[in-house]
Amino acid sequence: MRLREREITDANRRLTRRALMLGAAQLALVGGLGLRMRWMQVEQGEQFRLLAEENRINIRLLPPARGLIFDRNGVPVAANEPSYRITLVREQAGDTDLVLRRLAALLPLSDSDLARIRKELAERRGDTPVTVADRVSWDDLSRVAVNAPALPGVTPEVGLSRSYPLGPGFAHIAGYVGPVSDYDLSKIEDPDQLLRLPRFQMGKVGLESKLEDQLRGKAGTQHVEVSASGRVMRELSRVEGQPGVDVQLTIDAMLQTYCEARLSGESAAAVVIDCDSGDLLAVASAPSFDPNMFVRGISVADYKALTDNPYRPLAAKAIQGNYPPGSTFKMVTAMAALEDGIIGPEETVYCPGHLEVSNRKFHCWKRAGHGHVNLETSLRESCDVYYYELALKVGIEKLAAMAERLGVGERFNLPLSGMAGGRAPTKEWKKATFDKEWVIGDTVNASIGQGLVLASPLQLAVMTARLATGRNVMPRLVRAIDGVDQPTGRGDPMGMNENNLRMIRRAMFAVTNHQRGTAYGSRIADDTLRMAGKTGTSQVRNITEDERRRGVIRNEDLPWNRRDHALFVNFAPFDAPRVAVAVVVEHGGGGSAVAAPVARDITLQALFGGDPPLEAYPSAQRDRIRDQQDRLRDVLPRTGPSERGRA
Repeated sequence: MRLREREITDANRRLTRRALMLGAAQLALVGGLGLRMRWMQVEQGEQFRLLAEENRINIRLLPPARGLIFDRNGVPVAANEPSYRITLVREQAGDTDLVLRRLAALLPLSDSDLARIRKELAERRGDTPVTVADRVSWDDLSRVAVNAPALPGVTPEVGLSRSYPLGPGFAHIAGYVGPVSDYDLSKIEDPDQLLRLPRFQMGKVGLESKLEDQLRGKAGTQHVEVSASGRVMRELSRVEGQPGVDVQLTIDAMLQTYCEARLSGESAAAVVIDCDSGDLLAVASAPSFDPNMFVRGISVADYKALTDNPYRPLAAKAIQGNYPPGSTFKMVTAMAALEDGIIGPEETVYCPGHLEVSNRKFHCWKRAGHGHVNLETSLRESCDVYYYELALKVGIEKLAAMAERLGVGERFNLPLSGMAGGRAPTKEWKKATFDKEWVIGDTVNASIGQGLVLASPLQLAVMTARLATGRNVMPRLVRAIDGVDQPTGRGDPMGMNENNLRMIRRAMFAVTNHQRGTAYGSRIADDTLRMAGKTGTSQVRNITEDERRRGVIRNEDLPWNRRDHALFVNFAPFDAPRVAVAVVVEHGGGGSAVAAPVARDITLQALFGGDPPLEAYPSAQRDRIRDQQDRLRDVLPRTGPSERGRA
């Protein structure tokens, strides 16, 4: 009996412990649920209310500030400026036609604008903003903001837009940006989502295009509370994007704009290169255009005016132009012969005014001939027959090899659009390109930079810098990226015989400083800054034997597009070269009369860092130069160091 009582007592104790444990577990569960409910309702209540049926959280991309572009002295070349725009999201707007009618009462929207908006709304995803109006005024933006309750899905925004403070001066270098097109997206394998934002701009040509990935930056994100009507209630969080890198160029803005102004009225190009570092100090093409027109949306009429202009303002002639180099190529022929040991400095060739090769006469520009000429006199007076003879002895393969060593036919690795490759032709090239055999006349023509030889103004400037220094000077356009200096283009010695280089330099010195030199009229009078150079005149038409008998038609009597190109290359000072310059004036006529004066003026501007003293010019020219300086000073834009920062 006692045993049964003990069993009952033990069972009761076990039951009581289990009940307590179960009760404790239930209490803990209820307590946990209570704490969770308190956290959700009190601490996170606001967040969950935003997720209620009437509201939602919207994540938006924040476009970063595009990287800025500066000249070598900190002058802004490409900047950012505030821009106001109105966007519309279709799925938040509800009745889009009603919203557009209300917007049309507040903004100057034309029928074509409304048609464009409706088309984009239909083509884009419902949650993608479509730009209704860009670059609106502050007053227009304010009117839309005040009427926001009646405009569901409409958002007034403040963004950044590209601007080019120096306008045409840097159009061919910096290029320009424009709205991303479907064609642009089709060329990119995995496009950045930034590129799909409405009216987002990307680089189209020039530096803006070649450095697009670096200049664009990385997107930020924004979390906003949006009401059921699509109206943004408030910003919840923001993560700023990473701005694009800043780029500093080697170009000197003042020299660049001077070159553009000095070439005004011509279809021409000029390149100035630092002989020591390879820095491009100016890369000018004339005429130019205002890149701001493309950023804002160029009109059909304005674009047609640019494309119909026979002077081709959209072409970056300094780097895209391929021209017969004419007599500026004679240094190449002479160096090939000197390095091959075919001639000495005093060996002469007789020039009767022509050379007959394979029953064909190849004429010298001087009909009566130059008589007996050596290396210096042939270059000084630009005798053609002398170089015909040299080329026949050297052969086209060695001639082409020397041209390439000096930069002709070399496509330089610069972040610019449409870089011309030039051409140093060979027998193999002609066969592969035209399926024709090389003939001896091709070699004769090539010796004076005619026929199949082509070069860009940039290549001619590099050629001149290499002759002046004996080093493999490479052109450099970008000086620093985000403050990090880029490698210079100083280059190593080319391995050419220094005595041969000295002979070429002395002959170039005679071109500009000897009274019988073809560029004596464009000499520098300052003895410490005297330059060495070479004139060139390249034909763009064939002169028939009948015309030669009757008299060659003068350039000024021909239509503009059939006149010869005028060229000039030089370096200065002669004893310690600091800059090399190349100038090409399309259909300008004679290099000595047209291109040489321009190159001399640009050279002095580069050496002095501004207007040189009149004493640097021959005395007979000083009154004219004074008037020219006053005229150009009035049209040059004011430039000065910038305060680094983002608009």
